[in-house]
Amino acid sequence: MNTVRLKLRSFTFLFVKSRARPADAHPPLARWDSRTVFQFCRTMATNFNNNNTNNSNDNNPETRQQLDPRKARQKEPLRRLKIRENRNKRGFDDHGPSTVYLQVVGAGSRDNAASLYVFSEFNRYLFNCGEGTQRLLQEHKLKAAQLDNIFLTSLSWENVGGLSGMILTLKDTGVPECVLYGPPQLEKYLNAIKTFSGPLDDIKLSVRPYTEEAYTDDTMTVHQVPIFAQSKDHSRKHSPRSSSPPRSPASPKEDDIHLNSCGDSPGSPGERRTGTRDASLVVSFICKLHPKKGNFLVTQAKELGLPVGTAAIGPLVKALKAGESITFEGREIRPEQVCTPTDPGPVFIIIECPSEEFVQPVCTNQHLRRYQTGGTEDPAVLVVHMTPESVLNTDQYKQWMERFPSTTEHLILNQQVFTVHNVRSHKIQTQLNMIHPEIFPQLRSYRTKEPQAALHVPNVRAECLLKFQLRPVMEWQRDAIPSCSTEEFVKEASEVPNFLEEVEKSRKICSTDAAELSAGKGDKYPEVVFLGTGSALPMKIRNVSGTLVNISSTQSLLLDCGEGTFGQLCRHYGDDVDDALSKISTVFISHLHADHHTGLLNLLYQRERAMTTLGKEFSPIYLIAPVQIMTWLNRYHDHCEEILSHINVVPNTFLTDDAEVPKQKTKSLIKALLKKNDLTKFQTCGVRHCKNAFACSFTHQSGWKLAFSGDTMPCDAFVNIAGRLC
Repeated sequence: MNTVRLKLRSFTFLFVKSRARPADAHPPLARWDSRTVFQFCRTMATNFNNNNTNNSNDNNPETRQQLDPRKARQKEPLRRLKIRENRNKRGFDDHGPSTVYLQVVGAGSRDNAASLYVFSEFNRYLFNCGEGTQRLLQEHKLKAAQLDNIFLTSLSWENVGGLSGMILTLKDTGVPECVLYGPPQLEKYLNAIKTFSGPLDDIKLSVRPYTEEAYTDDTMTVHQVPIFAQSKDHSRKHSPRSSSPPRSPASPKEDDIHLNSCGDSPGSPGERRTGTRDASLVVSFICKLHPKKGNFLVTQAKELGLPVGTAAIGPLVKALKAGESITFEGREIRPEQVCTPTDPGPVFIIIECPSEEFVQPVCTNQHLRRYQTGGTEDPAVLVVHMTPESVLNTDQYKQWMERFPSTTEHLILNQQVFTVHNVRSHKIQTQLNMIHPEIFPQLRSYRTKEPQAALHVPNVRAECLLKFQLRPVMEWQRDAIPSCSTEEFVKEASEVPNFLEEVEKSRKICSTDAAELSAGKGDKYPEVVFLGTGSALPMKIRNVSGTLVNISSTQSLLLDCGEGTFGQLCRHYGDDVDDALSKISTVFISHLHADHHTGLLNLLYQRERAMTTLGKEFSPIYLIAPVQIMTWLNRYHDHCEEILSHINVVPNTFLTDDAEVPKQKTKSLIKALLKKNDLTKFQTCGVRHCKNAFACSFTHQSGWKLAFSGDTMPCDAFVNIAGRLC
C-alpha cells in the first residue's frame, strides 16, 4: 500500500491507496515519487517561518494573507494625500508629468494574456487584467499601491480573468478606490464576483462605461472609443470559445441550470433572467498626456544676466515658461532663449481587434482616424495592437496601420510573441530538476504554428517588461526584460556548499526504483501533477490550488482550479497542452474561495479550443462543485460570455454518504461520470473550513484510491472517506 502525505500548511492532503505489494517491494515513498510528477514541491519551495501564508483568496482574515488592514487603510490614503498636497505646492498641477512609460506585463501569449502597465510619477494604470496579472506584478515588483484605474477593452475572460484577485489585493494593500473603464456590463461583472468574494466594503469600486465623458487626472486624458462588430452574431475566430458547441444528451439545458442556482433567478421559478451579454463590443482607448512646460535653462539665463538664485527670478521664470517674452534691464528675452520647448503631450492608442468582424469598424472609425496622417490631431506616437495574427494578415488592417505616419511605433501583443514571464518558476524548477529530472521536469513553452504577418510599419513584438518611454525621452527600453538562462540557474545551485554531493546521494536512492519502472514493472498511472500548492495568493515560485490527476493515458481529473491553472498546464505540457486539455473530463471544486475556482472559465474555454484544434467531438465536463457556484456562472453567462454549455453540474452534496438524489437526470450524470473515469466510487464530505466546503475521495476500478481534502482543519469526516491508509 502506497501513501503520500504532503506537508502542506493548508491541510491539502493527497492520499493514494493501491493494492498491497510483495514484501520485497521498494519503500513506498521512493516508488511513489518515481511515478508522480510534482511541478512545485511546497516543502522544498517554502520557508514556513518567513512565509506565513494562509489559504484562501477571500475576505476572511483567517484564510487570506494580508497586511494589517487598519494600518494599510490608514497609511495609504494619508500617503496619497500628502503626495497630492506637495504636488500642488510645487505647481505640478500646471503641467504634465516628467516621467511616463508604458510597460508590457502580459505579452499576449497563450499562457499570459495581454496586459499593460502605465507609470507616471503621479498615477499608475492597468490596461486589461487577465489571469496571472497579479502574479506577474508581484514577481516583477510593479507596485499596485497606487493602481486605482483599470481599463478593460472587453469582458472576455482573457481580459478580466485576473480582475477579482486584483481587486482583493488592492483592498488588502489599502487602495481606497478603484475605477473600472470599458463596457457597460462591467457593473454586472462586479456584482457577479461578489457572489464569491464577499462584500468589498473596504474599497470603493465604480464603473465608468464608454458612454461617459473622457477621464482626466494629473497625468493624461483618456477617451473611450466603442467599436462594434459588423454582426452581433459573430464568433471571435481567435477564440473558439464564443461558439456554442452541441450539447451531449446528458447535458442540462440552460433553463435547468438557471433554476438550480440557489434562488438567483428572479421572479417565479419558471421566469428566465434577461441577459445583457454583448460580444460585438470592444473598447479602444485614446490616451493623451498633458502638456509639459519646457525646462528653465539656468546656464543660458546666467549668460543673459538674469538674476538666477535671487527672489527676483521667480516671476521671470514663470512668465518665460508660460511662453511670454520678458524685458529685463532694457533687453527683451524670449522663452526659446532660456527654456526648452514645451512638450504638447504625446498620444498613444490601445486597440483590441479580436477577429475579422471588427476589422472594418476599426479601420473606418473616425475617432481613430484623427490621429493618422492628415487627421485633425497630432499623430499618435504609439499604437498598441491586442490583435491576433489572422487580423494583422488582412489587407484592410495592414493598410489602416500604414495610414499612421512612419514616426508612429506599433506594439503587437498576441500569441506570436515568445517571452518568459515567470522567471522565478523556471529558476526553481531548473534547480529542482537537478535533484530528480522525472519528478521535476523542465518547464516548457507553447509555440503557435501560425505564420507571422509581414508588416510594413515600424513594429515591435511584445516581451514581458518591455518599456516604451514617453517622457522624458521617447524610446524603447529593454533593460528590464527578464532573462531565463538555464546555465546560470544550474551554476548558482552548484555553488551551494555540498549541493552536488547531496544530489548524487538522492539519485542513488531513486535509481533502483527508476530501473524497475524502465523495465516495465511499475505502473505509470495514476500520475499526479501539482499545478499549484495551496498558496492563498499567486506567488513567484508557486501558484494557487490546482492538482491534475492523470487517471490513464486517455482520462484526467482536476482537483480545484485556481487562477492561472491553465498557464501552469501550458508551462508543464508546452506544445502538448491541447492533448492534455482534451483528456480532462471532470473538475472537482472544493469550495468557492477565489483561489480554488477562478481558473475554471479559462480552462473550459481553452479545452473547447483544444478539442476543436485536435478535431475531437466537444463534450461538456463534469463539474463537481458546491451548487452555489451556479450563481456566479449564471451571471457571467448572462452578462459576459457563454459558458453554461461547457458543464454538466453535479452538486457536491449529492455525492455525500446517504445523499438523496432527487432527479433521475442527476443520477444519470453521476453514473456517466464514474463510467467516464473508470471509477467505482466518487464520494464527498463537508469539512471544517468555510460554508459549503468539501473534500472528496474516489476509487479506481484497478483498486487504487485517492483522497483530496481541499482546505480544512483536521476533521473526522475526511478521515472516514479517505479510509485508513496504513
